[in-house]
Amino acid sequence: MTEILQTPQLVVVFGGSGFVGRHIVRALARRGYRIKVACRRPGLAGHLQPLGNVGQIQTVQANLRSRKSVDRAVAGADHVINLVGILSESGRQKFGSVHEFGARAIAEAARAAGARLTHMSALGVDLQSASAYSRSKARGEKAVLETLPQATIFRPSIIFGPEDAFFNRFAAMARYVPALPLIGGGETKFQPVYVDDVAEAVVRTIDNAALAGRIYELGGPVVASFRQCLEEMLAITQRQRLLVPLPWWASKLAASFLGLLPKPLLTTDQVVQLRSDNVVSSEAEAEGRTLAGLGIEAQSMATILPSYLWRFRAAGQFQRRQTA
Repeated sequence: MTEILQTPQLVVVFGGSGFVGRHIVRALARRGYRIKVACRRPGLAGHLQPLGNVGQIQTVQANLRSRKSVDRAVAGADHVINLVGILSESGRQKFGSVHEFGARAIAEAARAAGARLTHMSALGVDLQSASAYSRSKARGEKAVLETLPQATIFRPSIIFGPEDAFFNRFAAMARYVPALPLIGGGETKFQPVYVDDVAEAVVRTIDNAALAGRIYELGGPVVASFRQCLEEMLAITQRQRLLVPLPWWASKLAASFLGLLPKPLLTTDQVVQLRSDNVVSSEAEAEGRTLAGLGIEAQSMATILPSYLWRFRAAGQFQRRQTA
């Protein structure tokens, strides 16, 4: 009797060429899924090909402002993952068009294709927030759940990993400046979560129907203030820098100028976001809507950061570790 081999599921990943996306694509490839990565510029996503076997990963063009391109990308999918998001607005890339209109377009396309959906949001989203980013993310969640009530939503805190835009940015700044700013005094609390832990959580939603229709909050094992995060980074890179507290009014004034840069280091909306802590809620912990609830043991900053921040030491990986 001839054995009939089952074709692996097709997973479509929007935003798969970015920081978090590449780790999710790698996790999917290791599990044998067929992967279609939808992005605005497929020609710049060649770095994804070595993550899988020959022909396993396909890149296609899709723009969230073009509904037809979204529908084409989702055609034939068994599962859809939406990772698309922006931290600041520029040109035609607006919070509303990306986080709300784009999320609804992907959800509607997934519904039409009969595919399940995993949507990446962020901790602290709130329809009544003073932050435009937070409001748009909340509206995106609302659009997704109105369209596909059984979608799974993840809300991560700051995500760290080899290509992150937080620890790498401040470590790079510490190379050239004698002091680093503590926005609002540096007391805002975060729960940094490792990118591979986030990827594992996302991939587990594909074959586990029990995770459908739930909102998970993802944080690491340690809650740390903005100041403590920078202190950890400086200890690992073995650099001594002043940490200068900036009151909220000064932070907002600085952001109004920095926000004019082509790639803003800080925007006024981000200052508004930093006025609220970014940690997993007690409700999510009580209900098991966390990494631990998914059976994932979260990796700590102390374990992972040295594996990629060593390159910011004065002598790189060959610099001897200082002892107290």
